[in-house]
Amino acid sequence: MKKIKVTQVKSVIDRPERQKRTMLALGLKKLNASVELEATPQILGMVTKVNHLVKVEESK
Repeated sequence: MKKIKVTQVKSVIDRPERQKRTMLALGLKKLNASVELEATPQILGMVTKVNHLVKVEESK
């Protein structure tokens, strides 16, 4: 399965609670933090919901 690297580039301050919880579920707690995740449909859907707060890159 493909992997993606997700990096938080914007703060979750003044964002709806749902977006804050999505960021936590992705494993992102701090600004500029990165996590490497498998590109499952569930993860891609979560990334789509917070795409204005994160940067996504393909991993090897």
